[in-house]
Amino acid sequence: MAAALRVVVAVKYVPDIQSARAFEDRRLVRTSDDGTLNELDENAVEAALRLVEALPEDAREGSEVVVVTVGPPDAEAALRKAYQLGADRAVHVVDDALAGSDYHGTAVALAAAVQRLHDERPVDLVLTGMAALDGLGSVVPTLAASWLGWPSVGLVTAFSLDEGEAPTLTATRELDGVTETVTVPRPAVVSVTDHANDPRFPNFKLIMAARTKPVDTWPLADLEEQLERFAEDSGLPLPGVGGEGARARTTSAEPRPPRPETEVVTDKGEGGIALAEFLIRHELV
Repeated sequence: MAAALRVVVAVKYVPDIQSARAFEDRRLVRTSDDGTLNELDENAVEAALRLVEALPEDAREGSEVVVVTVGPPDAEAALRKAYQLGADRAVHVVDDALAGSDYHGTAVALAAAVQRLHDERPVDLVLTGMAALDGLGSVVPTLAASWLGWPSVGLVTAFSLDEGEAPTLTATRELDGVTETVTVPRPAVVSVTDHANDPRFPNFKLIMAARTKPVDTWPLADLEEQLERFAEDSGLPLPGVGGEGARARTTSAEPRPPRPETEVVTDKGEGGIALAEFLIRHELV
């Protein structure tokens, strides 16, 4: 008999990569006008939904897909989009103290949220996208897993779950032309690539329902117990959060210079010479 699953999907609210970017007070401006659910996180949501949908009906009834984000108030938009795709519950870690956090601060806050969910009811698996398109760091899943004390597997293109006496996960990933298959105990943190699946399109019913579904909001104060446990279990100081606690900071930012006027050369038999002179003039050779 298949067991019910509880899958947490970590998602991020990112600026639309097609929109103009701007900095204010040395921070990237993120507004609800152009923000969206990180595109690569849709693969993680899809993977979670497929896991639950593949279960027998009795197991599906007790299963749950929970989406979690750490971000400003506008980040709720990413959770609403995940609801449109079919997620069952949404958790928003939001606190003014988190503004300006780097990878380390974000990861420990995310891990604390996952740990709180795990304390409420065991989590079987955490899924994430392979990267956030605003930063492309790809390190938060591994950093979060280290605080949780759970295995982490990245760049996964396919995976399967084995219940058995000791639940495990077997994952396949592509690394520089080499296909690797690994098996790890669960719970685990897994980041999937955009080759893992094709995310579904939201249907009208879910789009309408997502507008009014509840979102749990947790400030850092609600995660103190989990954060204190991390520090005690690891024997390490917790990373700082917010701009003051960040290990990397933006010291200055300037608008991208305008593109120079296009130089059009009509080839009348000397186009090659004009091209060579252009390359030399701009030190491109």
